Amino acid sequence: VVGSLVWAVVGTAVGYVMHRLPVTRFDHDTWLTRLRPREVDGRVYERRWAIRRWKRWLPEAGDAFAGGFSKKRLGGRSTAHLERFVAETRRAELTHWVVMAFGPLFVLWSPLWLAAVMVVFGVVANLPCLVAQRYNRARLLRLLGRRAASAAVDPVASAG
Repeated sequence: VVGSLVWAVVGTAVGYVMHRLPVTRFDHDTWLTRLRPREVDGRVYERRWAIRRWKRWLPEAGDAFAGGFSKKRLGGRSTAHLERFVAETRRAELTHWVVMAFGPLFVLWSPLWLAAVMVVFGVVANLPCLVAQRYNRARLLRLLGRRAASAAVDPVASAG
């Protein structure tokens, strides 16, 4: 029970702190959030993880705090909106990484077997959400890349 409460407090606190950071902190990838070649622009999550079958069941807390950004639905098609969505996927991914990083702290007050259970719980609860953010970002970056390429080819047509 205590472990569940600790996870809830950690998740909420980390989520709130990350929410308070300016979106400009997430307008570019870091070594942690950048997509790797093995992710094949997010397609590996479709082929190997069957993400399209289960991602709709994941919780969405991006708008849990006032002024937050929900990533449950696309919500807009403008380039500015898509770029903001990409930044918010980075924010959410980093949030899940930070929450998972708290797992080993359970060893400070729990028996080793219980600490191991809490670490596994932290990974199981956060990894699917983290993967969904990487998948969504890869798809959005592909779309933005196609738009940029199209604008470079025909700037007049893309202005309308």
